[in-house]
Amino acid sequence: MTFKLPKLLENGGSWLEKQQNSILSAATIITVSTAISTISGLLVKRILIATFFDTQAGREALDAFWLAFQIPDMMFQLIILGALSAAFIPIFTSYKNKDQAKAFEMSSIMMNILLLVFLLVGVLIFIFAGTLTHLRTGANITPEQIRIIINLTRLMIFAQFFFAISNFMTGILQSFQRFIVPAVAPIFYNLGIIAGVLLFADRFGVYGAALGVLLGAFLHMIIQLPLVFKLGFKYKFSFNLKFDGVAEFFYLMPPRVFAIGAGEIRKLLLGFFATSLGNLSFTLMQLTLSLMAIPIRFFGVPIGQASLPFLAEQAKKDRVKFVSLIIQSLNQITFLTLPASVLLLILRVPVVRFAFGTYNFPWTATVLTGKLVAIVSVSIAAQALVHLLNRAFYALKDTRTPLLIAIFDVFLYLLISYLLVFVWKFGVLGIAVATSATALIELFLFLLFLQLKLKNFISEKLVIPQLKMLTAGFLMGVFLYLPFKLLDELIFNTSKTIELLGLSVVTGTVGFLVYIYFALLFNIHELKLLLRLVNNFKPWQKTLSQTQEVVLETAVEAEEL
Repeated sequence: MTFKLPKLLENGGSWLEKQQNSILSAATIITVSTAISTISGLLVKRILIATFFDTQAGREALDAFWLAFQIPDMMFQLIILGALSAAFIPIFTSYKNKDQAKAFEMSSIMMNILLLVFLLVGVLIFIFAGTLTHLRTGANITPEQIRIIINLTRLMIFAQFFFAISNFMTGILQSFQRFIVPAVAPIFYNLGIIAGVLLFADRFGVYGAALGVLLGAFLHMIIQLPLVFKLGFKYKFSFNLKFDGVAEFFYLMPPRVFAIGAGEIRKLLLGFFATSLGNLSFTLMQLTLSLMAIPIRFFGVPIGQASLPFLAEQAKKDRVKFVSLIIQSLNQITFLTLPASVLLLILRVPVVRFAFGTYNFPWTATVLTGKLVAIVSVSIAAQALVHLLNRAFYALKDTRTPLLIAIFDVFLYLLISYLLVFVWKFGVLGIAVATSATALIELFLFLLFLQLKLKNFISEKLVIPQLKMLTAGFLMGVFLYLPFKLLDELIFNTSKTIELLGLSVVTGTVGFLVYIYFALLFNIHELKLLLRLVNNFKPWQKTLSQTQEVVLETAVEAEEL
């Protein structure tokens, strides 16, 4: 079977097919695509708010729309993404280097088996969508919302089927070091949702947005197919379990799948507690988490993913260099995410207004969302650091410890959320507190167990720079808050968008310059490394071809991590 590239790709789009041969080039593509995808994702949410927030029924329908993603997305994460990130890419890459035709045949077999499992589970979810919806929602969900969630859950299953195929294509392309097309695919997904809302919402209501999800998922898949076929992929309908590599594929899956499962359970718990509260709590938490995820996706995820091959290489050769690389990467992540979290903390209300403040987004919702953003911003650096620490354990071939920490994290989240929501009546703020508290404790546990494993991990090379950066971040917050409040009261009329933007830019610039100043004053080494970013990544370039996981998250709600 052949698949000819469109004229646009043949004549003017050769850059889409370009192979990336360095960690720097791959990380750059990840960062740029993340920026565009993040902006388009925020635009999706803003358009949904503008479309459905005019009436109470529309707001409740939008709440149901977000909730409908959970079960189909969980199915995708467990069956497809867990398999791809844990097993498919390293096995496919290994066989590709020996026999490309054999590698493609093996990929067809793996895809067929998982899609069959996906189809069977999808049928069960379709049948029992009502039962699953009642089990995972709280007392303040309305009967109409239940009906919408059930219908949309069934519809979303078809979108996830497109994602399942698409992510195999992503795995193949990344195994050939083609990162641009997979990086563009999530943007087309968001454009599909926007098109669905604009074209169909007037006639079909929130179901128009769901049709947009289907369209976006299809675009996510179809944009990758031409290059995959051009690289030589030929689909075969085969279920040969004895084919080389298949047994190894299913052997490597379980630890990663269980770890992902723990995270998915936590998302279901969030849905339960939010719907127990009502009052659009789930929607507001969705908006909050999408803002929280931005610095994590920009800095924590790319550095963590790009470093995995080199970590794995040094874990085998030199434990001293392995520890040094982890510490260096942790310090870099903190240096980059800390000012972002401070900016979100202090400028939370302007950020919420710029991102989601349509004419029909109530001021009370803006203020409440700002409070939620302030609470979760405290844990942004911690969550970004965990992305790297998780991969450090994988590089040491220890999948058990991250799994145990993930399971403990779920139980802790359940306990804290229950106490804050049902016992101490903190409302939706309690869910945000539980999110930050469990993230900070999770970071502590990762650091503790890595220290027990490596002995010399927690040293002054880690502690001193982290303390310096925390101090610089605190001072940045002080010097950001004071001019923000002063200029807000004396000069800027923040009821006007232009003046609010001016206030945010002025105070944000002051805060950033203060952070840089104290970084220089404290002689924080990461500032110098940032200025020499290209040279800093050169030692990693040779290891890109060994990359062992799906670089880009392409699930429906990737913003949540």
